[in-house]
Amino acid sequence: MSVLAEGRKTRILTELEREGKVMVAPLAEQFCVSMETIRRDLQVLERQGYLRRVYGGAVKSSFRSDEAPYTQRQNMHAAEKKAIGGRAAGLVKDGGTIVIDGGTTTLEMAQAISGRTGLTILTGSIPVASCLLEALSRDLFDGKVIILGGEASSRQLSVSGILAERMMRGFNIDQAFLSVGGVSLTHGFTDYDLNEASMSSVFAEAAQEVVVLADHSKFGINTFAPIMPLEKCDVIVSDQNPPPSWQEFIKRKKVEWITPDSG
Repeated sequence: MSVLAEGRKTRILTELEREGKVMVAPLAEQFCVSMETIRRDLQVLERQGYLRRVYGGAVKSSFRSDEAPYTQRQNMHAAEKKAIGGRAAGLVKDGGTIVIDGGTTTLEMAQAISGRTGLTILTGSIPVASCLLEALSRDLFDGKVIILGGEASSRQLSVSGILAERMMRGFNIDQAFLSVGGVSLTHGFTDYDLNEASMSSVFAEAAQEVVVLADHSKFGINTFAPIMPLEKCDVIVSDQNPPPSWQEFIKRKKVEWITPDSG
């Protein structure tokens, strides 16, 4: 499959997240390809669980079974992820022991950590670990980084599995910063990958405070593997306020919802 085709699919998904629906004819004109080419793109994305085809186009799917590779996801909702990551980094306290989950939004958080002292940061994410080690070498913050050992995923660029979980269960931490595939009132927090979801659950169990980073494209999405119920989270950091239909539940369960603009 060509890079051009993959780039086209990424842009289709970005437009779908923004508009909620895409149409074949305008997409064909936008990308200067035939409508049949766009239909094939939509067929592939439907098989991957990203959308549901309708007459003349496609709409967002409420359930997804597969996720784009890590490097492809970095280009989706980049501005929102950067804002969320910066806001989440502001929650880190001097002297804290934290764990940072794998994910493109948590990478933005790692890039935003600066000026803190006495930090101990655990992670199973290869990009996050690399980012933090570079920041330490530049004296952007003071502390140490512990990289969890286990089975490495070339698709997720992270370490998970039973060895990583056993290692993680030996720690007690102050804050867990988690990345998720979807969040909904019915299914709570979910992920695409079973090992990743299990790892996130272990992080949450070890933490005094659980912070979830999720942009608006995750709202109402149910993915394959459960992580935890929504009420098990202490703080959600997002680029948008919760949907109106969620607000009573969020308030009743005492989940703090933070946006980059909130105080």
